[in-house]
This record gives sequence, structure tokens and C-alpha cells, in this order.
Amino acid sequence: MCEVRSVTHRGDLFHQRLREHWTGHFGRRLDVLVAGCADAQPPVLEHIETRATGVDEDHPAIRVALEERTDMVAWTLGDLRSVPLPPRSYDVIQLSFLLERVKHAELIFDRLLQSLRPGGLILLRMRDRGSAYGLLDRITPSWLRRLLWRSLVDPVTPGPLPTIYEPLTSSDGIHAFCLSRGLMITDDERNVSGPARGSRIACAAIRAVANLTSGRYPASHDEITMVIRKPQHHFARII
Repeated sequence: MCEVRSVTHRGDLFHQRLREHWTGHFGRRLDVLVAGCADAQPPVLEHIETRATGVDEDHPAIRVALEERTDMVAWTLGDLRSVPLPPRSYDVIQLSFLLERVKHAELIFDRLLQSLRPGGLILLRMRDRGSAYGLLDRITPSWLRRLLWRSLVDPVTPGPLPTIYEPLTSSDGIHAFCLSRGLMITDDERNVSGPARGSRIACAAIRAVANLTSGRYPASHDEITMVIRKPQHHFARII
């Protein structure tokens, strides 16, 4: 059975940065946009008031997963290139496992940035296309993913969702994107959290991919976790 590292420290990282951000805003309520809300819980911190709004692609599995949710004041599903995103309306964007399953990922990320207030935070979690898990996820035929999905994941996990993995969904891709937009990456971690990691078959397949690629696609992680800060001023943008 493959070893799954605890990801508690990741949650602690996000909570720590949120608490610091809240303190810098003199304790007022934080408006949070949960982008990729299909299986992501809005942040909940003791003594910190947050108001969460969700947005995601309009997919049948996502709609079913959201119908019973009560932890967001509102949620919207649709084409993320055109869904309403009010400019400068959110203090925090929780971007959870969305970029790897959408087309036009850079355009969508740019639209999300426009809805973030100056100085705001992006709490990013995504699958790494450069990992063995990411490679296996994107080369597995859709019919096989549908066939195996429920036997490999937790019953409440929505899906299977599309697997696009544009170049942005890699460490180099995100670093280049942030550099070109003048964004500051304050934290950058690698973790294990793939939904099929609990299956022996999936773990064996991941190890096989790593071995067959001579470690070019490592099995050591599948998730990229980052905290990214938007500059306070427009002129902080790097050209």
C-alpha cells in the first residue's frame, strides 16, 4: 500500500496566512471566493468571520455535490470565462483543484485575479501535471476513469471530472504566470492528497509511471500548494 503523508500542515499553513491577513485588516470580515467549490470546504477559523461564495464549472457531478451544501452564501456554475465575477470583491480566493480540469486556465486565473482586492491572497491547491499521478490522470481514457472511479475514491467525491492539465498546472507554469502578473508567491509546498491514493491498484500504477519515466514524473507528490499575494498597487506589476 502506498504511503500517504499527513496534509495537516497544509491546512495549518492556510489558516496561519488567513489569520495574518485578517489581523492586517483590523479584524473585519473576510470575503472568500471558493473557486473549484465542488469538493472544497470554505475556510473556518475560530473568532474570524468569513463569508464564502462558490464558483465552478457547470458539470452534472458538481451540481449534484453542491445541492446540499449550506456552507456558502451563494454559488454559481457556468463557463468560468464568462460567469459574473465582480471586480475587487474578495479578500481571499481559495483556488482548489480547478485549474487542472478546465480549458483556458490562464484566462480563468486572470478573471479570478480581477475579482481579488489589492493585497489579497490566493490559496492555491492543484494537481501537478509534472507528477506521476498527474501524468497517469491525464492519459487514462475517460471511459476507464468512469468505470473505475467509484471503486478508487471516497463515495462522496464528485466525479470523475475532466482532466485537461494545461501547462499552467505545473510548478514552472505557475511561477512563470505569477512573475508575469507581478504576484508574490509566499509559500510553495508539495503534498500527497490524490483521491485515488488509498487504492493499492492506483498506488502501484503511480509507482510504475515513476519507474518507467526514470523519475522524471515522481511519485513523491501529486499536489502543488501555494499561497500567492496580489500586490497592493497597480504599479507593483512586473513588466
